[in-house]
Amino acid sequence: MRVLGIEGTAWCASAALYDAETDSVLIESNPYEPDSGGIHPREAAEHMSEAIPEVVDAALTAAEEEYGPDAVDAVAFSRGPGLGPCLRTVGTAARSLAGALDVPLVGVNHMVAHLEIGRHRSGFENPVCLNASGANAHLLGYHDGRYRVLGETMDAGVGNAIDKFTRHVGWDHPGGPKVEAAARRYAEGSDGLGGLLDLPYVVKGMDFSFSGISSAANDAYDDGVPVDEICFSLQEHVFAMLTEVSERALSLTGADELVLGGGVAQNDRLREMLASMCDARGARFHAPEPRFLRDNAGMIAVLGAKMAAAGDTLPVRESAIDPNFRPDQVPVTWRHGESVARGRAPGSDDGTDADRRGAEATVEIVAAGGDSAEAGAGAEDGDAADRRVIKRRVPKEYRHPELDRTLRRDRTVAEARLTSEARRAGVPTPLVYDADVPNATLTLQHVGDRDLAAALDDGTERAAAVGRHLARLHDAGIVHGDPTTRNARVWTDALGEGATTEERATTGEEVFAPDDRAALIDFGLAYHTGHVEDHAMDLHVFEGSVRATATDPDPLIEAFEAGYAELGDDDVLDRLRDVQGRGRYR
Repeated sequence: MRVLGIEGTAWCASAALYDAETDSVLIESNPYEPDSGGIHPREAAEHMSEAIPEVVDAALTAAEEEYGPDAVDAVAFSRGPGLGPCLRTVGTAARSLAGALDVPLVGVNHMVAHLEIGRHRSGFENPVCLNASGANAHLLGYHDGRYRVLGETMDAGVGNAIDKFTRHVGWDHPGGPKVEAAARRYAEGSDGLGGLLDLPYVVKGMDFSFSGISSAANDAYDDGVPVDEICFSLQEHVFAMLTEVSERALSLTGADELVLGGGVAQNDRLREMLASMCDARGARFHAPEPRFLRDNAGMIAVLGAKMAAAGDTLPVRESAIDPNFRPDQVPVTWRHGESVARGRAPGSDDGTDADRRGAEATVEIVAAGGDSAEAGAGAEDGDAADRRVIKRRVPKEYRHPELDRTLRRDRTVAEARLTSEARRAGVPTPLVYDADVPNATLTLQHVGDRDLAAALDDGTERAAAVGRHLARLHDAGIVHGDPTTRNARVWTDALGEGATTEERATTGEEVFAPDDRAALIDFGLAYHTGHVEDHAMDLHVFEGSVRATATDPDPLIEAFEAGYAELGDDDVLDRLRDVQGRGRYR
């Protein structure tokens, strides 16, 4: 099968021919280059109307010269997301060409194409995918017939966040390569490290925010800080955030493959950080060659061929463009197989404590006397109530040393303090026995016998309990910051429903309420706030982790929200609907 793809979501007019038999791709592109500032939608649309016919003619001529008049078996085009006027030009061209050639028409989601080209080129079966492009930043994973959003920016796309700063200093679009060059100059002049400005670092579960860091970088420039120094610090913070949430996604799902896509993925420092993180975790990492990272029709043609082979084509009357086309709206017809959430509890077939390696820390379970015992070995002997958890926030080689020390210290302190405060507010949490702040190490009570992530298939009561716990937490003016299914610990019913409190205590379970047999852990991202927006983000993070990993998420989310409604503020649930609609292209 040979497919002609057409791309034109924003700035790059592109056409490509993909030959599935030889796996070869010919790409013809004509990018829009504004005279000043960023992308101007009207100018971009005018460019698209002029350039699309040229690149399509070049690709089609090359195809017919090599394969003859029947060179094209299908036409694929980017339906969205993107700028409406640009998408309409592409859609019109694709419909006209498919009709003239009498071949099927395929509508492709631009963001899914970014991740599928990485999966195709890498040969990975089921990776977590990070899309880092101008208008977007998503973490995606295949689950239950769709690509689920594991995490995303809650405001600006990563490229736009960087461009906001470069426009402020008067640099032309695209600003990313200029920031990369300036950051490299600063690093080379500082023996490879360089000092680091204090910029916002906002991670909430696997979601993140860039608006604050763009404004802070602008303010630093206005205050006279050298632009190279700002570029260095901007890159270090932004890319560390993307790398951290990628590791959190690998931890949540148990995946061991990561694919990078999008135009910002051409940045060497971002690729270096992600490769370092994956190497430390024993995961595989792949970023396609640059021609498949920037906006291009090659990825549209490749995914279009997969969709056409699966019979996923469009009649013209149903081929309208969608500027807000989210990747999780796309039925994935061209692939089948296991979910990306195949490893709910890494290292363990039964979902217990073996190798509970998170994104930030290593966990060792020891007897109360302090003798080390690996989970599943000596620590399992005797009463679970006598076990302790040694949690060490390990240094991250991918992060700048100053940033790494600050995050490890601050999160260790926050976890020690707010875990205890939450417990005093009636939320089931571990006791904190010791805090070694210089070494970013905590000694905690061992609670539960597995993560909620390993017990989702029969977990509505536990999900409701988590909802009640978060309501109590919010009433005390505390936000958890990372309440995923990996950070809720649950007890199973091994003792039976009639077990006494004393019997349950021998398993480490403390019954705060008759049905609340779940506890919250990992308060490293927690902070004090009474703001309804922050409380709603907690709920959004939990529900996102459920949707990304549960076989049947809806009953769990319904139970969770009902549990929250029992004790929590209705305004938080109302705001949750706003937050859910605030992700990119909602």
